[in-house]
Amino acid sequence: MINRTKSLLLLLFIFSAFAASAQSTSSSPYSRFGLGLLQQQSLPQNVAMGGIATGVRSIGGYSNINMLNPASYSAIGLTTIDVGAYATINTLSNSSATQTGADFRLNHIAFAIPVTRNTSALSFGLLPYSDLGYNFNQVTKIDTNTVNSVYGGEGGLSKAYFGYGFSLFKHLNLGFNVAYIFGNLRQTRSVEIPNYYLTSFNTRIEQSQSVKGLSYDYGVQYQFDLSTTSKLVLGYSGTLKSTLTSANKYVSTQYIATGSSESVASDTTYIRQGANSKIALPLIQNFGISYQKEGHYLVGADYSRGDWASLTIDGVNQGLNNTQSYHIGGQITPNINALSSYFAVVDYRVGYQYNKTYVRTSATDINENVFSFGLGLPIRSQSRTAFYKVNFTTEFGQRGTLANNLVKEKFINLRFSFLLNDRWFNKFKFD
Repeated sequence: MINRTKSLLLLLFIFSAFAASAQSTSSSPYSRFGLGLLQQQSLPQNVAMGGIATGVRSIGGYSNINMLNPASYSAIGLTTIDVGAYATINTLSNSSATQTGADFRLNHIAFAIPVTRNTSALSFGLLPYSDLGYNFNQVTKIDTNTVNSVYGGEGGLSKAYFGYGFSLFKHLNLGFNVAYIFGNLRQTRSVEIPNYYLTSFNTRIEQSQSVKGLSYDYGVQYQFDLSTTSKLVLGYSGTLKSTLTSANKYVSTQYIATGSSESVASDTTYIRQGANSKIALPLIQNFGISYQKEGHYLVGADYSRGDWASLTIDGVNQGLNNTQSYHIGGQITPNINALSSYFAVVDYRVGYQYNKTYVRTSATDINENVFSFGLGLPIRSQSRTAFYKVNFTTEFGQRGTLANNLVKEKFINLRFSFLLNDRWFNKFKFD
């Protein structure tokens, strides 16, 4: 028990460091809209199956944390810890140029503790909510001068949650999360006149937002026991409308461009601490179904909708689209009880998702197509109560289009997580 306490304290330290250092890994010009690129609210094992989660209760015989539908917490029978990382490689293309970049971050940490085994559990953790990261130029002609507009953004929002799921009746499960969304968003616009590099005709306007507030998730799942090993699950979950607060700061600076990536400020002409803004988040709804042959395979599908066209900041509509997403996928484990072949106990996962994002620019909707593949690799343990698994997921996706002078993105996302199941809180009997 002492070693487990030390492990928990170490993970809590990692959790705190992650919360303090979480940063954007986006380099997408489409992240400048709304609150940035919205991140998947699922762990790698779900993402590998196309992001199916709403109707999923357990995966591959292990207790898994599925925060997209907190009703699933009721299926958790062992203390569960899941910690993971994320890397991305993306290529941006337009009609005249191509650019490639890469990045890495710690992605999530999540805990679940059964209250009553396989009927109720608590869960809490931290994961990314949105990413903001871009840098691009637009060149225009005014009379005989060339004007270079440089747009940049960085930051992102994180989501810390606490939830509870329970079985109301034998087959009906309910759950909820209370989440704290927080983070910083920084966006800049610079106007440069190259013919006047040695004067202060260049201006940079910077807007910084410190965002925080609560949101509330809910979920329900109904399980049909078709046989002792075959389960059909219907799921519904969502996020209620809520309001975040943003503390704003605006800075206007005149500067001298040096001809390199650096510049020299000549005068800060304007600083204003803006009044707090109210960000009205929309209703989000998820519908899902899954069929599972326990210990062998799982297949499922999800549909999600977000009313992001209603997003307002201080009552001003942000001109976004409603989001829609379609997910399909599954996994197969050849023989979960095999002793002679390790590859027979590995989980093999595949999936696909289509996302209509909330971005609309140049009269064009920006959509995503993503294919995903993954493995769940069990690790042998000397303990009779502890079970370990390493999850790898790879996503191959495309976002945007070359039409209307826009940017097409191709990306490869690599997700990794370490999953621990253990019986930490035993009741001991004394003779």
